[in-house]
Amino acid sequence: MESELKELASRLEQEISGLNLPSNPENLYQPLRYFLSLGGKRIRPILSILGADLFGAGYEKSKSAALAVELFHNFSLIHDDIMDEAPLRRSQKTVHTKWNSNIAILSGDVLLIKAYQQLCLQENRHIPELMRVFNQMAVEVCEGQQLDMDFENRSIAIDEYIEMIRLKTSVLLGCALEMGAIIADAEDESRKLLYEFGVNLGIAFQIQDDLLDLYADAEKFGKQVGGDIIANKKTILVLKAYALANPLQKEFLANLSQITDPQQKVEQTIGIFAELGIKEEVKKLRDSYFRKALEALDQINVPDQNKQKLRSLAAFLEDREV
Repeated sequence: MESELKELASRLEQEISGLNLPSNPENLYQPLRYFLSLGGKRIRPILSILGADLFGAGYEKSKSAALAVELFHNFSLIHDDIMDEAPLRRSQKTVHTKWNSNIAILSGDVLLIKAYQQLCLQENRHIPELMRVFNQMAVEVCEGQQLDMDFENRSIAIDEYIEMIRLKTSVLLGCALEMGAIIADAEDESRKLLYEFGVNLGIAFQIQDDLLDLYADAEKFGKQVGGDIIANKKTILVLKAYALANPLQKEFLANLSQITDPQQKVEQTIGIFAELGIKEEVKKLRDSYFRKALEALDQINVPDQNKQKLRSLAAFLEDREV
């Protein structure tokens, strides 16, 4: 399956490199060429392709919707990096670091518009429903990002965090798959189940990201390992730690935010998490969402062999190290 994913990613990479991005204004379009050239696994557009494939529709029929998903995702990453003050993305400087925040904001805006242009290349009869699903997703992603920022200033429960990542991350995966189903003229119930598969896969994917932020190999990861801890972000790891800690451990966790040396903060956090068994607990939670995703996929009324690519993709995402 990994070779098939790489082949799809390569085809999509060619589509992305072939996008019509003018030369001028240079400070508007050069950042986009730079950011899109950073690559990535292109999981979200691949999901659109596989969502259509599940019901018998081919690559050519779904590729512009897939590109819309990928351009929207990159728009959100450029803006998220500004809000998070992130220095690196895929081991390279973020757009606002390499240029400045104003350029990054405007370049991100153009990517959003380019996403809609791609969506409008689909068959006319599908465009209204594709727009409805895409617009709902776009609003929910913004809601999720706002909740993420709001949560920085107050205590939150694990359920609230799961809802936030559902909005910020998971609905995009669900939307990518559902748009593929729309293009393939799938039945409403199948669309709903495929969306559910994507959302639960997305929650598991984000929980895995939280794990990787702290426990990934630095060279493979491409981002600052422990960046969430250094920034005092309330990830699922932190929330689980507070839920399981005794009073003394909670006091220790609260004091971690006062440590100014990044390496010391990360090392001490890993230490207290090891005491509490946080890595193992969070892996259990991640796996529960992978199971929910596969249960939804199992219920879709298509031949079982049609589901194999999505099952393999889910397994690939569960086992990923970066």
